[in-house]
Amino acid sequence: MWCKRVLALMTVGFVLSWSAAYGAEQDKTRVIEASEAPDRKPRVPAFAIDGDLAGSLSVFTTKYEDTFAAIGNELSLGYLELVKANPGVDPWLPGDGTRITLPRQYVLPDVERKGIVINLAEYRLYYFTDKGVQVYPVGVGTDDNPSPLTDAEVTMPLESPAWYPPASIRAEYEASGDYLPRMIPPGPGNPLGSHALMLSEEGYLIHGTNKQFGVGMQVSHGCFRMYNEDISRFVYQVSKGTPVRVIKQPVKIGLSGGEVWLEVHRPHEEYSDQDREWLWQEVTEALDSFLQRRPGVEIQRRAIELAVDQADGLPTMVGERVRVRQLASDDSNAEKPADVDHNEKEPQLWF
Repeated sequence: MWCKRVLALMTVGFVLSWSAAYGAEQDKTRVIEASEAPDRKPRVPAFAIDGDLAGSLSVFTTKYEDTFAAIGNELSLGYLELVKANPGVDPWLPGDGTRITLPRQYVLPDVERKGIVINLAEYRLYYFTDKGVQVYPVGVGTDDNPSPLTDAEVTMPLESPAWYPPASIRAEYEASGDYLPRMIPPGPGNPLGSHALMLSEEGYLIHGTNKQFGVGMQVSHGCFRMYNEDISRFVYQVSKGTPVRVIKQPVKIGLSGGEVWLEVHRPHEEYSDQDREWLWQEVTEALDSFLQRRPGVEIQRRAIELAVDQADGLPTMVGERVRVRQLASDDSNAEKPADVDHNEKEPQLWF
């Protein structure tokens, strides 16, 4: 994977000493100093967390010239999540006055809510802070060059990173009759975009891109692509040592206000019978695990079938918490809670 090899030379010493050794005009890659960090407001809101749910759906009215790729770039949403949330709408010509769903409601991943969590199955990055959670679309690795499932941390923010293509990538270009130099300087032709976060998982980055199309899809050689408009702000929020957990959860289940919510993600734009069968298996296993941890929950079979049938990545209410009651003693006909501890707090997955 080029992401594992592209930065083989970019150690801390290399990054810091390059300008002095070769001149700033040859390579403008540098570590962002804390004193230089500007005040940059994130493009996405910090959603309050309600149990295992965050955010809300909204509607956007398109103009004639709009495409899902352009809308995603403008509003910080991924191409595929827009496609899945809007079945029957042409992503390349939605038309003037078409109302589309903006999928900004989320069942949170079933992991510790700390730092950065990247869910490969939904092409999203979650950033947890004391103010809530920010959610960004990301491009991830292909089946041939998958992104790693890992627990890592942020080691270094970079501004204007240079790209050092590995020999294999340069050979691919040469075979097609194109020439690719050993170093691509910062600028519009650089596939790493304007900013990057280096990770402790060797060779992997969260970085920008020089292509508008591809964020929120399975397109990279293993790294995590963000819109330049997002990463250029995000690097100034994230500190060194921030944990980064990469997971793959196509099925997410959670509780919010006593309601059970299910979110199912198909892996591709088209929904094959093979993918449907695989997701049924994932849903069955996830539900079994959830019900073991959450006794006293009633699930609606039809709602689950509908969620799997659509696999649109939108949260669907599929059940609710019920309270078991029993008859009281012989001298009273009143019903009383059989298993309610009034001192017991509402259970949470990770709190």
